[in-house]
Amino acid sequence: MALNDVRTMADRLLALTADLDDPTARGDSVLPGWSRGHVITHIANFSEAMTRQVDEALQGRLIEVYDGGRPARNAAIDDGADRSADELRTHLNEAVTALLASWDKVSPTDWPLPILHRNSNLSAGLQASWRELTIHTSDLGLAFTPADWSEDFCLHLLDFLRARTPDNTHLILQSPTATWDNGTGKEVRLTGALTDLTAWYAGRPTAAPISGPELLPWP
Repeated sequence: MALNDVRTMADRLLALTADLDDPTARGDSVLPGWSRGHVITHIANFSEAMTRQVDEALQGRLIEVYDGGRPARNAAIDDGADRSADELRTHLNEAVTALLASWDKVSPTDWPLPILHRNSNLSAGLQASWRELTIHTSDLGLAFTPADWSEDFCLHLLDFLRARTPDNTHLILQSPTATWDNGTGKEVRLTGALTDLTAWYAGRPTAAPISGPELLPWP
């Protein structure tokens, strides 16, 4: 995964929302209880928060991801979700553009610098940006779905979500292009397209039905 992957997804997101109107913004997203306005607000707020993580790390400082923690994060999403389409689109464009500009400042020797997002580093933060932009762009339900996820992204997301495999379970996800497994115990083998298997593991709708065990929460 490289910065180019993040740029590509950012471009896809901004293109999909370029003509956003108010009815579309008020429409349901893929996420239960969230409109597209909720998802767009979350992506914009995450982008601003990660920009701050990057900029502070480059100055040798650590800063909380969201002032006020998760309760403030959730409140900000609810507060911003019902804005007009123009306001949502402007916020999203400015936030995502600023995030890309911050990532452009990172030199090859900077990637190990620590950040407080998941108590990780800038390299992991770039991966988080890739995940957030990709997954939530598909959550909008606007001509981009998990079926459009790349194989590299699918394998990355599966590895990131390994903690979702239930205890005492050896989960094997087998597609025509890749086989991924995790855990120990009773073997459970699921077959299908890699994008469907990954979407199921991520708790997202699948193009074809995938029936598997109940998964643990996101890490």
